[in-house]
Amino acid sequence: MTVGVQENPREKLVVNGPDEFKKMPEEYQNLVIRQMLVHTEGELSGADDFIQLFYPMTDDPYEKFVCCERGAEEVDHYMRGAKILHDLGVDTTFMLKTPLQERQLYGTEAVKDINTWAERGFFSFLGEAAVLEQLKEMLESSYKPIAEMAVPVIKDEKVHVAHGYRIIRDMCQTEEGRAEAQTALNRMWAVALDVFGKSDSERSKLYLKWGLRKYSNEEARQRFIKMAAPKLEALGLTVPDNIKGRKFL
Repeated sequence: MTVGVQENPREKLVVNGPDEFKKMPEEYQNLVIRQMLVHTEGELSGADDFIQLFYPMTDDPYEKFVCCERGAEEVDHYMRGAKILHDLGVDTTFMLKTPLQERQLYGTEAVKDINTWAERGFFSFLGEAAVLEQLKEMLESSYKPIAEMAVPVIKDEKVHVAHGYRIIRDMCQTEEGRAEAQTALNRMWAVALDVFGKSDSERSKLYLKWGLRKYSNEEARQRFIKMAAPKLEALGLTVPDNIKGRKFL
């Protein structure tokens, strides 16, 4: 472990666990805790989405099964994040007692307001894909327990994203379905882009400084657009404006 800011901390700084964490500057400690609180709440809210929102939306027994399976995986992801925070002296049980709509840390509509099955598809195809890109950054986190946590979570999230893609792909086989998907995309594109946060976030700069992130919010967002837009266009969908409808500019 090296305590302090390095010329390139993303390459050099490694904090192996709670004992070394306690020796790190307060700024680093606060950033790790904040990052994990947001991530952990987001995973728990994802579980509630699958069970509370998506499960009642479908009469397809397979899709109901998928909702239960995905919900269980998201709870597992919550537990993994909660373990990291517990080891740092942070209790996350308050999240379990807080209703979905009242949770404030993960401030995006991506986990609180899905109204149609097409939006459910984009929740995974785009929303969880945006989260997946953030998890890939965590693989290189300077805090080793975060990097280790990201490995199994990424494996699950790839499956989630693929299922969302299949929902939208199947919809786009007909003109009516494609029109329904386009209507959902017109809303969900902004929601997915908001997952990356504010472009001028000062906290984002600090995450980079300490090797807890690899890209700034806007860099990550632009990388996501470059990856996702061609997939949408290949389905015959029109990619909406990258600014319209956004809440976090």
